[in-house]
Amino acid sequence: MNANHRPLPRMLAAAILMALPCAAAIAQSAPGDAAQSRPIIELRYRYESVDDAAIAQNADANTVRLRLGYRWMFAPGWRLVASGDRVQALAGAHYNSTANGKTQYPTVADPQSSEFHEAYVGYADGGLDATLGRQIVAWDNQRFFGNSGWRQNEQTFDALSLRYAFDGGGPVLRYAYLDRVQRVNGNANPNPLLRAWDLNGNLLNLTQATALGNVTGYAYLVKNDSVATASTKTFGARWNGTHASGDWKFGWTLEYAHQNDYANNPVAQSADYRLIEPTLTWSGVTFKIGDEVMGGNGRYGFATPFATLHAFDGWADRFTTTPVDGIDDRYLGANGNIGKAAWTLVWHDFHADRGGRVYGTEADAMLTYPLAAHLIGLLKLADYRSDGFSTDETKLWASLEYRF
Repeated sequence: MNANHRPLPRMLAAAILMALPCAAAIAQSAPGDAAQSRPIIELRYRYESVDDAAIAQNADANTVRLRLGYRWMFAPGWRLVASGDRVQALAGAHYNSTANGKTQYPTVADPQSSEFHEAYVGYADGGLDATLGRQIVAWDNQRFFGNSGWRQNEQTFDALSLRYAFDGGGPVLRYAYLDRVQRVNGNANPNPLLRAWDLNGNLLNLTQATALGNVTGYAYLVKNDSVATASTKTFGARWNGTHASGDWKFGWTLEYAHQNDYANNPVAQSADYRLIEPTLTWSGVTFKIGDEVMGGNGRYGFATPFATLHAFDGWADRFTTTPVDGIDDRYLGANGNIGKAAWTLVWHDFHADRGGRVYGTEADAMLTYPLAAHLIGLLKLADYRSDGFSTDETKLWASLEYRF
């Protein structure tokens, strides 16, 4: 599958050149473990409807994604993974995919494409795990780095990633060097900045488990060679854990980060991030109340362009780019199970961090059900009501997903 109209990225090329002769040589003397080696077969159909008050016509997107590949455990500790995706629009593509030019419809960012999803060589032994090549980088709750798995074209990185778990209850250290990011808008997108960004990123994350939960410190320094104003350095800390008491379980997450301009960024930038999220679980239902603040000073808002953005600030995706006055997302949620079905409900109340003006509210609901072995059905709704920021929008999804 052809990826982009440029030479194969450096990290991906290095992974392939290193892996293939190594795999061929070892395979002659040590055949792969069939119990661990496996094909990758995934098929996802999705219907997405978007009613945006700012656009006369509604979007109706029927898309299907086929993913095929293989995970080969070709020697003790070694793995070689390669997979490719085909995303296809069905039934006339009555939506703006960001690539098809149909701007008379609301956006559903699932353009048609054929591309490599992952192509990497990995090695694991004891506490060490190393991966080189095109891969998913999904750390912590994916607020800073994730795969945006909700979209049909997932986000991947050409990267070197290392993870080491120290013995005896020691910390878990993670490091990643990012060379390039393949964004969710597809490799055939006519806008090159929607296809991919060239990066020079260094990520460091250290987590220590304690009797009072996990404590994480991180430093993310990313030079963006494609979009200089997106070059940032972010330093932060996160504390999360749970405590059971009888039939009750209490949980908490506290996080703070500060972000500045970095490297080639020509604009002075400074913003804070804050998260408070206590949870309570009883009789199989988890309740949460949270306040997540992406700071803004009127010129710049705290940015997380590599996050799994759909998981934060409402499923209507009204805040995938932080407003310059920031965003204060105050939310209530609950999730649980009814038989085999899993349900989630969330209510958001959005305000500006700077000045405190009201942006709007949103109600989200989701239901998933295992229809058969390896087959999951999903229904999902997002309803955003504007109080001055953007416009009213309602989104409805239905999907079927098969994973072998």
